[in-house]
Amino acid sequence: MSRTGPTNPVLRELIQNLRKESSTAKSGVWKRLADDLEKPTRRRRAVNISRIGRYSKPNEVIVVPGKVLGSGVLPHAVIVAALSFSEGAREQIENVKGKTLTIEELLSKKPKISELRIIG
Repeated sequence: MSRTGPTNPVLRELIQNLRKESSTAKSGVWKRLADDLEKPTRRRRAVNISRIGRYSKPNEVIVVPGKVLGSGVLPHAVIVAALSFSEGAREQIENVKGKTLTIEELLSKKPKISELRIIG
């Protein structure tokens, strides 16, 4: 049986947009995100706030191709783009003056590829 990819139409459209951006920007970052989001739900990444705090710098743009969970403490403000957030994670990021975005919002802002860091 062959893989069919996600059945969620919103997620399918996001993956398609990421692949288009990858080819127009000639960057593998968007393609890698699309590949990670195509994986089955049980294999998608879940990243805790503590890991984001450990591997990021203040005001850095972090991309998580999965869900951000609220376990741990975030010591500095970061901009986090993810497929989804738990309520606790969203509160903790906003409490330290950080920002939460969806991957669609990040893609529409067209950030510099060199400013992105994928964690997960």
